[in-house]
Amino acid sequence: MFDKSKKFRPLVRVGYFSRAILYSVLGLIALTSSGRISQGTDGIFIAIKEFPLGIVILWFMVVGLAAYALFRLASALFDVENHGSDKKGLGMRVGHAGSAIGHVAMAYSAYEFATSSGRGGGDGAQEAAAGILSVTLGGMVLAILGLVFFVAAFAQAKKGFTGSFMNRISAEAPSYTRWLGAAGYTARAVVFLVIGWSLVRAGFMSGSSDQIKTLGDAVASLSGEGIVFTLVAVGLLVFGIFSLILARYRIIPDLALGSNAPSFRS
Repeated sequence: MFDKSKKFRPLVRVGYFSRAILYSVLGLIALTSSGRISQGTDGIFIAIKEFPLGIVILWFMVVGLAAYALFRLASALFDVENHGSDKKGLGMRVGHAGSAIGHVAMAYSAYEFATSSGRGGGDGAQEAAAGILSVTLGGMVLAILGLVFFVAAFAQAKKGFTGSFMNRISAEAPSYTRWLGAAGYTARAVVFLVIGWSLVRAGFMSGSSDQIKTLGDAVASLSGEGIVFTLVAVGLLVFGIFSLILARYRIIPDLALGSNAPSFRS
């Protein structure tokens, strides 16, 4: 048997580093540039493109986000993180499959900005949603996706509250990692709720894909919410810093195969 920790560690590290860039930039532009954040997800990549060596950074993110998506897909299909095959483990693996899809979409958006004169893929989610709505029961599909985001939001909030994410982080990580993760996961929970509600509204109420929100769009929609917006923006910036720590200290336990409930969850 191969050592799964060594096999996938490079994907984990480059992926988490890319995620660190993504969330750090999102948090920064939310706090400092109302014009940029109003552009939603496109604003993130536009801001990165304007950095010195911005195109190089975008290409790094294409590779990194795609690598992270591959890691999450492998986690879902082959259980490379040994979540197990009981109900909770299967639920985690389904969540990882969703994460893989989301990060492929982000990698593609980064690719479009890296290869174009500024035109990105910010409307991709709306176009995909419009395609779903055009088929029979498409609204139901979107609404179910919205409910999945609600569940994901609950899971993010639970992670932040319990600190369960620490069982996959080296003891050598900085002592404040627990609190960075708590703040970051809580902020992501709020964003996931906004995305989920936009999907439920599009599927059950309006029947229009225009209001579907991606990551940046969800943050932008909170811009009139005062302290809530500020706390979420700070939380996302903190999540970027937390992801940078994960790029260095994230571990994948080399656990026994075939377990219905792995020992790290007990």
